Amino acid sequence: MQPILALEGVSKSFAGVKALKDVSFDVRPGEVHALMGENGAGKSTLIKVMAGVHAPDTGEIRVNGAVVRFASPREARAAGIATVYQELLLFPELSVAENIFLGHAPRTTMNALDWTKMRDEARRLLDELDSHDLDVDARVGSLSVANRQRVEIAKALSQDARVLIMDEPTAALSDTDARRLMDVVRRLRDRGVAIVYVSHRMPEIFALATRVTVLRDGAYVGTHDIGAITEGELVSMMVGRPVDQLFPKVDTEIGAPILELRNVSYRDEVEDISLTLRAGEIVGIAGLIGSGRTELALTIFGITPATSGEILLDGRPVTITDPKQARDLGIAYVPEDRGLQGLIKPQTIRENLSLALLDRISTATIVDRAKETSLAKELIKRFGIRARGPEQRVRQLSGGNQQKVVLAKWVATEPRVLIMDEPTRGIDVGAKAEIHALMSRLAGQGLAVLMISSELPEVLGMSDRVLVMNNGRIVAEFDRDAATPDSVGTAMMQTSANDAGAAKAEVA
Repeated sequence: MQPILALEGVSKSFAGVKALKDVSFDVRPGEVHALMGENGAGKSTLIKVMAGVHAPDTGEIRVNGAVVRFASPREARAAGIATVYQELLLFPELSVAENIFLGHAPRTTMNALDWTKMRDEARRLLDELDSHDLDVDARVGSLSVANRQRVEIAKALSQDARVLIMDEPTAALSDTDARRLMDVVRRLRDRGVAIVYVSHRMPEIFALATRVTVLRDGAYVGTHDIGAITEGELVSMMVGRPVDQLFPKVDTEIGAPILELRNVSYRDEVEDISLTLRAGEIVGIAGLIGSGRTELALTIFGITPATSGEILLDGRPVTITDPKQARDLGIAYVPEDRGLQGLIKPQTIRENLSLALLDRISTATIVDRAKETSLAKELIKRFGIRARGPEQRVRQLSGGNQQKVVLAKWVATEPRVLIMDEPTRGIDVGAKAEIHALMSRLAGQGLAVLMISSELPEVLGMSDRVLVMNNGRIVAEFDRDAATPDSVGTAMMQTSANDAGAAKAEVA
């Protein structure tokens, strides 16, 4: 079958630095073609070349076999190529229908906006995406991320897109919303739309893609049918070296209890939680979205202080009513959303790394710049943060390096307990292995680590013990040897503590 869109020998440089080097890529009608690579591999640049944002320095772009040269994204859209970026390009104050038809709304014979036709066409497009629940008159700013994503796809279809480029479409979605979006992708594929699918999530790639192409350091590595390659082989292509162990868990000597919770509750979100966390131990918390995992972390860290129960450090009861108290007691928290909760992206690496320590490197209200710079240089080296230096803006870093900045910022406070919520969400597979190695190293230095993750392989691969949460409660506990996908997955689906207790008894 002839490709609907093909790139041959495409290269692109910025300020003398080659972002793409002689890359070839194509996508066929009715195909999901995955595009993979580590952060900085050139995926975003290749997307922008296909979308008409950047013109290639060398090489050709063909649409249905004919050579084209896009001078703008408008020309690419006119050729049937639409892009859904990770940062959605929608206007929050406009309605769903207005966003879908922005710039090409239907008109009456008097050249006025035909509101009735626009609403009807918007409704038809959303119904094709099985989005019957979306109100075409709803303000987009009031919608969830998942629903805004469907509006963006409907917007692309309204322009008769024959090629749909999707950049990390599920990165900000819950598991349920991600599965629903994957159903939409399958529906579009079955209609003959050619889909370029960029994602770090291996299960999605193997569930959706027909073929997969890998880039590394701006260069084309190879293209394979998805059935002809394993996950391990794909990872090796991406990182340029064999990756025998994505979860480099190092056995450490487990020490004395550091943190204990006894019947801790926060309203009805965290209920009657009792757990013990020991020095050198990594305890993983598994559970479905809404099970109370993050709420537990927020309670321990004092963001939502416990309403009942007791928290002990080194066997002594403590009261934690805010994050400063938690930090001063030796508790650190790497939050779930690094972009909104962990970093100030427009600021420099130096400024971000000192955020949790400002009161310790300041006199009155004056920050000691020499101490701040020295701290940043030390942490950049210690955590392997790939950057030009302390003055680089955090927003310019890859996702994996941004996560290292958040981790380094909190480790600089010299904690004894480290809570990590979704420590590798939205970062590439090579960076995941580095974060996992850092986690093992910190545990080896005696830190007690509480890790929350939606990725079951991560929980199983990195934990000394696994706790399972459901409806705000711990419903099961497994030692490392007993924690299998079946046992932990079954406990995650339990609907009552009694049922989960029975499951625990079976594996004991």
